[in-house]
Amino acid sequence: MASTEPTESKNGVDVQQLTETIEAVSENPGAGQFRFYAETEWTDALKCVTSIDEFDQAGERIRTREFHIEGDEPEQILGERTAPNAVELLLAALGSCLSVGYAANAAAMGIELDDLRFEMEGDVDLRGFLGISDDVRAGYDGVTCTTYIRADASEEELADLRDRVEATSPLVDNLSNEVPLSTELVVE
Repeated sequence: MASTEPTESKNGVDVQQLTETIEAVSENPGAGQFRFYAETEWTDALKCVTSIDEFDQAGERIRTREFHIEGDEPEQILGERTAPNAVELLLAALGSCLSVGYAANAAAMGIELDDLRFEMEGDVDLRGFLGISDDVRAGYDGVTCTTYIRADASEEELADLRDRVEATSPLVDNLSNEVPLSTELVVE
């Protein structure tokens, strides 16, 4: 019989479910193995649409609601600015990942968040992207993220929260460390 006791929620996160998930993955590491998928299709000019509707957990395919993420470039880079460009979407992904990390870790630490937002920025020099200079990176020279937080915790507790979030954030890890990338060209 299911428990009728209300579960503790902090920042909208079910703390009991979070604890159970941590325990389940600790006991069975395979349950924490995920593979995520995205499919991007060029639509016209510099526009594309990425579709996401499934992932694997522990080797099992999970079908979900379908999401569509549009991409384009600003007019200054030959686009029509109908959607964010890829490097802006990377900043959005970082902000999303940090938001999840702060909400879940704060809940686990018993910290109630009152307000949380992130401002991200990064510099790109088009000479790398356009192949003008081999001495210029094609991507970001660096990314800066400022976290604005208001919570029922001391500055020391919030610094501990920040350290915990940044140490376990998949996007912080992906941006801070080289991720192996393999590509394949299929001519149809």
